[in-house]
Amino acid sequence: MMQFPISFLCSSLRRPIQLHSKPQKRNPVTSLYHLQILLTMADDEPVDPKREFEERCKAPCTRPLKEYQACAKRINGDETGHKHCTGQYFDYWNCVDKCVAVKLFSHLK
Repeated sequence: MMQFPISFLCSSLRRPIQLHSKPQKRNPVTSLYHLQILLTMADDEPVDPKREFEERCKAPCTRPLKEYQACAKRINGDETGHKHCTGQYFDYWNCVDKCVAVKLFSHLK
């Protein structure tokens, strides 16, 4: 096989382009199968990396989570609805978001 410079490599297939070669006959069934695979792959939804980073960042934020859980246990029997744990809930998610922000923005660059 001849060695081609990098400029002759096809970027999507990463194999040398054959110059002056006969076009290959393709099996119509195989071509339809490959087309179906490409269309199926194109329809896949992009994955949001934020959810994965949130799962990883929950472990370092156990202190605010324990405070929130203790508050929720404390007000469990409240029938009036005046007691709430909104502050502790936001403290927990603020901790998670700070951790996620660093990882997410470095991932997006």
